[in-house]
Amino acid sequence: MGRTSDARDKILTAAQSLIELRGYSALGVAEICKAAGVPKGSFYYFFESKEALALAVIDEHWAAQRRDWERVLGGDQEPLGRLRQLFEETAAAQNAGQASCGTVSGCMFGNLTLEMSNQTEAIRDRLQQIFDAQVDMIEEVIRAASECGDVRVTDTRDAARSVVAQLEGQVLFAKLYNNTAPLDALWKNAVALLGARAAEETAAAV
Repeated sequence: MGRTSDARDKILTAAQSLIELRGYSALGVAEICKAAGVPKGSFYYFFESKEALALAVIDEHWAAQRRDWERVLGGDQEPLGRLRQLFEETAAAQNAGQASCGTVSGCMFGNLTLEMSNQTEAIRDRLQQIFDAQVDMIEEVIRAASECGDVRVTDTRDAARSVVAQLEGQVLFAKLYNNTAPLDALWKNAVALLGARAAEETAAAV
């Protein structure tokens, strides 16, 4: 059992790296198996198709990211401090990726949305679920900040969508220009979107 699980993990790890580097459509099963160091037959033992593998990669990536988001957004800081920490950790991860491989990888979910949302219904549905979950988590923080009087929004759901959209958009720009500088604007933009206290006051309170 351990050996078969190890082979599956190798396939998932190789597939995630290749998808981040080259996207989904350009990959073939043989290339994935070669990168994983496993025979091609192992692929079909675990996954009935390349789409099934992509869904598994998405789920694995989201499970890890969700744990990070829950740790940050469920922390002990005041609500806006948690949101700012999420932006900072996102920027740090993109910087680390660029330092490691020379390019900004961007967001796997955003990349796959652009590439696959009009081609594969199952992947599109899964990505919708993930972005909805992100909005749920951000909305909870915004609602808490609103109750503290730190933000002024009339619709917390709409505000949360705007925050997630600008986060995703700035990560997309960072990938496009292979430059993480756009991520420096995340906090300033969130302050404006949420009608938060003046940026210097909020920063001092964090």
